[in-house]
Amino acid sequence: MIGQKGIPTVYGGVEKHVQELAVRLVINSGYDVIAYTRPWYTSKNKKMYQGVRLQSLPSLKTKHFDAITHTFMAIVHAAFKEKVDVFHIHAVGPALLAWLPRVLRPKAKVIVTFHCSDRQHQKWGFVARMMLWLGELSATKFPHEVITVSKTLKDYCYEVFKRTTNYIPNGITAVQPVEASMIEQKFGLKKNEYIVMIARLVRHKGAHHLIEAYRKLKTDKKLVIVGGSAFTDDYVQELHDLANDDENIIFTGNQTGRVLEELFSNAYLYVLPSESEGLPIALLEAGSYGKALLASDIPANMEIVRECGLSFKNANVMDLANQLQYMIDNPEMVEANGKAARKYVMKNYLWDDVAQETMNLYESVIEVSPANKPYLVKSNA
Repeated sequence: MIGQKGIPTVYGGVEKHVQELAVRLVINSGYDVIAYTRPWYTSKNKKMYQGVRLQSLPSLKTKHFDAITHTFMAIVHAAFKEKVDVFHIHAVGPALLAWLPRVLRPKAKVIVTFHCSDRQHQKWGFVARMMLWLGELSATKFPHEVITVSKTLKDYCYEVFKRTTNYIPNGITAVQPVEASMIEQKFGLKKNEYIVMIARLVRHKGAHHLIEAYRKLKTDKKLVIVGGSAFTDDYVQELHDLANDDENIIFTGNQTGRVLEELFSNAYLYVLPSESEGLPIALLEAGSYGKALLASDIPANMEIVRECGLSFKNANVMDLANQLQYMIDNPEMVEANGKAARKYVMKNYLWDDVAQETMNLYESVIEVSPANKPYLVKSNA
């Protein structure tokens, strides 16, 4: 498969998706899975992760060429060195090269997961958006099968490209909330005393809307923004300037492991003000921790919060502020919302189910016998 920067995950929804899927394919099926990694994201000395083989290849580490150069090298390596049976390409940027495996290794099958319509993201200029549109076209034209992670994207692919796709959503793992200890020491945070947003700090995630809305609230609760730059240092600085050294607005940077678990577990509510999404994993994860959910009313977010959360008008700071104030003023409703969110995501979005459906799709496009399980490859975006 081709799409992630590397594993284990440091940040990124595609990286999280690939990690959870790859590990389960190894454990549940015995497949030999290779994840291609970039040395700036995953150490080139790391060769294995929970049974998944890691292959480090270089890339041109720039905003526009990092993904595509690494994808090209990964496809060539997978075709000639590994001689794989299945190429699984993740995201529409790398999918610009979805035709290449069919040329280099015609016997192999190609699957693309369409995670998001990236050309709608504000960080891209005109030329990059055109290339991403071509990536969408390639993603729907050349693969043997296409996966979409949301019903919204499934409809989009059919309406725009007349391609019927396989809906297999993102997922979550069953978790148990943990007490605040490390986050109290590092950031002075206590249970239910903060609102949290966990996402990459890129403009389309809408952190600037959240900061503006937060500054209109009457509350003692802090605002915690968890995430870091993704070739967006100027935007991150803009957010800090917008916060204006407010001691109640805390930027934690990227967090993983126990600290991230504590940040999810002890938040009063989780908010996602994004203007564009595929199917946000962080929103699902917040629900799995039993957190009340508030998200912009874009279609991908509404697939989740329509059933178990609250929404506000996309990019409308005043409506976001009003909804936040309402949730702050109604803690009993927030607690009930959190319980409903946990129940809903645990029923409908589990990584084990995602892995099983993906494995079924692989085996539908290749002939599989008990003595000849397929050999799978993941590369990174």
